[in-house]
Amino acid sequence: MKDSVRELTDVAARAAELARRAGADDAEVLCRDGSELTVKVRLGEPELVKEAQSRALGLRVFVDRRAAVTYTSDFTHAALAKLAEETVALARLAEPDAANTLPDADYASDLPDLDLWDESALGVDAATALRWAVAGEDAARKADPRVTNSDGATFSRTAGASAFANTAGFSAGVRGTYQTFYVEPICDDEGGKKRSGYWWSAGRHLAALESPEAVGREAARRTVAKLGSRKVDTCEAPVVFDPDAARALLGALFGVANGGAWYRKSSYLLGHEGQACASPLVTIIDDPLIPRAPGSRPFDGDGLRSRRNTVVDAGILRTILCDTYTARKLGRTSTGSAGRGVGGAPGPTTSNFILRAGETPAADIVKGVKAGLYVTEMMGMGFNPVTGDFSRGAAGFWIEGGALAFPVSEVTISANFDDVWKRVDAVGDDLDLRSSTASPTLRVASMTIAGR
Repeated sequence: MKDSVRELTDVAARAAELARRAGADDAEVLCRDGSELTVKVRLGEPELVKEAQSRALGLRVFVDRRAAVTYTSDFTHAALAKLAEETVALARLAEPDAANTLPDADYASDLPDLDLWDESALGVDAATALRWAVAGEDAARKADPRVTNSDGATFSRTAGASAFANTAGFSAGVRGTYQTFYVEPICDDEGGKKRSGYWWSAGRHLAALESPEAVGREAARRTVAKLGSRKVDTCEAPVVFDPDAARALLGALFGVANGGAWYRKSSYLLGHEGQACASPLVTIIDDPLIPRAPGSRPFDGDGLRSRRNTVVDAGILRTILCDTYTARKLGRTSTGSAGRGVGGAPGPTTSNFILRAGETPAADIVKGVKAGLYVTEMMGMGFNPVTGDFSRGAAGFWIEGGALAFPVSEVTISANFDDVWKRVDAVGDDLDLRSSTASPTLRVASMTIAGR
């Protein structure tokens, strides 16, 4: 794969130069080459085995402030020369936009080694992955007699390299691995209802994953705990979000704290920089330089230097995440936050978007609630980024006297999103980086819980 990085970097630089020769004022190229392995078993039998290899090149050109994007999987010189000519022709048909140019400066150099590649991960072949899945599902089914069925266990791994180059002279590449393991048991509840649950483990390095047996047992525990779920009376009460549920809140916040939302005026936070947007307990960072983390990268989708950005500092909105294009639309500079696919233009994105952990143990956060809801899952799409209105289906457990009393389902939680963040009155110490958007347990002092 080291050779692949070098090859992709050379191909990207060559394609950018071909675009210039074809008449582009400037050009940028993203190349990717990777493999994926996915296996799934259900009730001990293989249900899916998929191995795939893919490579692709995306070309973006600028001609008189006009832009066009194309892509191909053919890396031969003749094919790239023809692609360059066609892309330049397409750009000449586009509408001009003053923001359509390469970044001015701050291209990445002396790239940091973020330890994103695990050679041992490639030792997991389909047979080994199947053994993982069988062991995880079997552990879940044996953990409790109330586990009566299974939606399966899935092991997935991606490994690949990418390279980026432009006509300003930047060219660099990076490689990485990432693997996930899920187990999803099913229980029978009263009235013929099925209760499904899951647990998962993930990481850049294979050694970071929990054992398949541990994942299976935890998945069973979480699923069995849902038996007897019921609604609660409609009320106003504190709501505690476990880390998986809190991640969804964090993701929604990025949706209104990025350059794309701001220049389109589709964010309730518009114009609120320097003002309180959350509780003083809330500090949110976007950090692409954490070794081995899922969203880490040495440079962004514009080729700019990766950097740590503090979006919310002790409740104050300090900045929003921008790529070069949206920054120019807003009269700003990029925060090094561009992301892109091979076949598309860049846009603002997160790397490792993290709500900083507090010092309170998660169990103590629950103990501090006399009566309220502990949310482990949210469903549906109920967020208006312009007004901040927030309403989602939820499931979890009712808290009574500082302890989880019984499972809850088929309820809705709602509040204005601005109030949700400003009412955070506890942040846990249980942050983990299985995913690129990560949050510890957090508690919101009051939300509307709609039940029966």
